[in-house]
Amino acid sequence: MKRDDLTPAVRERLKRLPEPQASHYGVVPLPPPEHSITLKSALAAHRQALDMIARVDALAAELQDPYLVSRLLSRREAVTSSSIEGTNSTLDELLTIEEDSDTARDAARQVRDYVLALERFIPEAAAQGHALFTTDLFYALHAEAMRRDPDYPDQPGQLRTTVVWIGGQGQIAYSTFNPPPPADVPACLTDTAGYMRCEGMQALTQSLIIRMALAHAHFEAVHPFRDGNGRVGRLLLPLMMVADGHTPIYLSPYIEANRAGYYAGLKAAQQRLDWEPLVDYLSHAIIATVHELLATRAALRGLAQQWRERRKFRAGSAALRMLAILPDYPVVTGKRMAERLDLSIPAALAGITQLVACGILTERTGYRRNRIFVAHEVLSILNRPFGSDVEMG
Repeated sequence: MKRDDLTPAVRERLKRLPEPQASHYGVVPLPPPEHSITLKSALAAHRQALDMIARVDALAAELQDPYLVSRLLSRREAVTSSSIEGTNSTLDELLTIEEDSDTARDAARQVRDYVLALERFIPEAAAQGHALFTTDLFYALHAEAMRRDPDYPDQPGQLRTTVVWIGGQGQIAYSTFNPPPPADVPACLTDTAGYMRCEGMQALTQSLIIRMALAHAHFEAVHPFRDGNGRVGRLLLPLMMVADGHTPIYLSPYIEANRAGYYAGLKAAQQRLDWEPLVDYLSHAIIATVHELLATRAALRGLAQQWRERRKFRAGSAALRMLAILPDYPVVTGKRMAERLDLSIPAALAGITQLVACGILTERTGYRRNRIFVAHEVLSILNRPFGSDVEMG
């Protein structure tokens, strides 16, 4: 980390690191500012992103749909956020272990834990609002996200006791930013939580998007855990939206597709206290993600219409009822379908057989029992590269 890259206010917060890195310094970050943040080049995108959040809120209220598009959006968030940190799985693999986890890889189980963290804490954010944000939340999110990582050297959910650095390819001498010494982490993390509870002037002077940028940058600057900080930091973004009374918008697919801007925004905030690049980045992330969300919704609705035209389904039949839930459950078993639709397993399997016959579902295990069926067209829509056009068959 080069001192010349740091703004004077950040240089004043340098503190010598403990051995064996005592020849280097870490930054004890200032608490996030509560005053108004002036936006110049980011102003137009910021305003448009706020409009997009309002648009999604209105759509969610109109549809009264708990998933808005599909429960798969939270799963795609988990897959991509984990991928950014080097834990690679696929949406298909994740959905498969939700049906049959016996043969799941560690990476897939880790991604599943990310989903479970979202499903646990999103309702709590809606119920508690800003009061949700405490240091205990950070510990709990980390414990949930990292509990199945076989390579994590510490106890998940506990603060680091060692020096960490950002960048440098494993060598602190070439790092781009050094977080604070371990002894300073608890106080810094208390600053993060206090800011996110929105008890000060930021509630009046800063928009949700600005607060998301500042909180995210501060949390990542503190880097409270040995590993998994990125996962936890990105989990906090939809939680901040929900705590503020909005529908969660999952930004990790955009971040994965546009990593350079993400890291540049964090670097500007942490080294120079220049918040605008990260505000601009998150604003564009929200805009692009809402466009992607609407395109995905339109594609899934078009696909459902195509399905209904492939054969004549009897009104109220099991097969027709299954079409309504396949966008949320495109990887299923007969047992899952029976539970979801309150059917007997033979009735569910009969409906599945009809959908296999017209190419909507494909059986992929080859087993006689415990068979898994996949709606590949749904996965194709969800798995397409971020921002790419939907190709309908």
